[in-house]
Parts: sequence; structure tokens; C-alpha cells
Amino acid sequence: MEKTNMGIHRLDVGKNHAPLVLLAPAVLFFSLFIAYPIVSSLLLSFQKSEAGQSSFVGFDNYLRLFQDPLFYEAMKNTLIIGVIQTPSVIILGLLTATLLNSGLIKLENFFRLTYFTPAVTSLVGASVIFLLLLNQDNGLINFLLGLVGIDSIGWLNTPFWAKVSIILQGTWRWAGYNMVIILAGLQSISKDLYEAASIDGATKIRQFFSITIPQLRPVLLFCLIMSTIGSFQLFDEPYILTNGGPVNATTTITMYLYENGFQFFDFEYASAIAYVLVGFIAILTYLQFKLGGDKN
Repeated sequence: MEKTNMGIHRLDVGKNHAPLVLLAPAVLFFSLFIAYPIVSSLLLSFQKSEAGQSSFVGFDNYLRLFQDPLFYEAMKNTLIIGVIQTPSVIILGLLTATLLNSGLIKLENFFRLTYFTPAVTSLVGASVIFLLLLNQDNGLINFLLGLVGIDSIGWLNTPFWAKVSIILQGTWRWAGYNMVIILAGLQSISKDLYEAASIDGATKIRQFFSITIPQLRPVLLFCLIMSTIGSFQLFDEPYILTNGGPVNATTTITMYLYENGFQFFDFEYASAIAYVLVGFIAILTYLQFKLGGDKN
């Protein structure tokens, strides 16, 4: 009888530990590849390496960062591109999703797939194609402009047009991504709301602003936050199209982080840049939640 009780006790203990055993691989993965790098890079941002020896320097890397004109230039470029690109992809996504949801266009699934394709296209491949299209001497865009009597534009050779080129590629890539998310939100809105509004005499435009937009508020907030974060992670497009030029006009904050970390091997300074960037994104996300989120 005692042996039977011991067997039951072992079985109960085994059942109690089963969830821990199943969770162990995920916890180990998180600890090694997420938690450890986060903590390690944070500690690294307070250090300085000289002659192969690391020493604690406190906030020196952060003080150096806020006195670095290239950091401000990179942050300014990132903000300019983000402020223009973020609303562009959301507005285009909203308009396209509304058009597809209206029933006026057939083959909805075909167009949904077509518009979403850029979001899953290789960034390097897409950037190379844009590089060929925007070439000042042999690019297709300038060739078409020449047919209507417009002089060729230095898309990648002048500060203004270089930023425009990067914004165009970013908008082309992410408008379809937002369209799919917004379209799913549109299809979840009850048709009864529109029928009641039609009975009350509300026009389509009035219904759009009084029903569609308020009902899509959580979806639009999600798109806004994700697009904002994405704009601060901008790297491939400026790196391939302009390599940060001309004259640092398209150097983004992630490019500047990469240059310091993997070209100049100043990992401590790069870590400080990364944590300032994380803090900036966190503040923006908080403000977006406060201004655009549900009060509840």
C-alpha cells in the first residue's frame, strides 16, 4: 500500500513539473537571445574599450551622443522621412481598403494580394530595382519625364530628391501592408450601422467620417504605431540607394548606429545610440496611445 502511495505521489509530482519542462526551451531561448543581449548592451553603453580593456565610464557615451552633430543630423533625417511616410502609408492604405471594401471593384482577393506583395518582397531586391529606375542618366523615370519635356532629376544625387526617393520606396512597400490590416477592420464593422445611417439620410461621406473612422480607431492606432516604429528602423533603403548621402542627407539613426558599431567598432557608443532610440520610440508610442487610444 505504501509503495502504491509513493507511485501516485511521483505521478503527481511529474504532472506538476510537466508545464515547467515544456516551458524550459522557450525560457532558455528568451534568456539567451533576447534578455541577455538587452542587458548586455545596456551595460555596454556605460563602458569604454581602450587597448582591449573595458572600463566603466558612466554616462560619458550618452553625453558624447548629445554633443554629436551627426547624431542630430541622423535623427533629423529619420524624423523628416517618418513624418511624411507614416501618414502617407496609412492614408493610402485606408483609401485603398475602403475602395476594395465598397464592392465597386471585382477580384478583391487578386488586388489584395497584389497590393500586399511589396511588403513580402526582399528589401534588397526592391531597393536595387528602385536604384535602376531612379538612375539619373539611364533610369526609366527620367526617361519618361524626358518624353514630356521635363529635365532629368537627380533622384539620388541631391539631398531633397534623395529623401523623396526613400519616402517613395517606403510608401510603395508599406501602403499595402496597412491596407490589408485596415481592410480586415472594415469588414468587421456591422452593416447595421450603415443601414441605420442611410435611413437617417446620412451621405456616404458622412458615414465614412461618423461611422467608419471611429470604428477603425484601434486599427488605425495600431497601424500608426507600427509605421512609426518602422520609420525609425529604416536602414536598407537609404543604405542601398544612397549609402546615407549625399552629404549625410539620408543617413538615418539606424544607419548611424550601424556605422559606429560595425564600421568603427565602437560598440559602446552604438549601444548608447540604440538605447536613446528605444527611449524615443517608447515616448512617441506612449503619446500616440494617450492622444489616439481609447480612454478605457
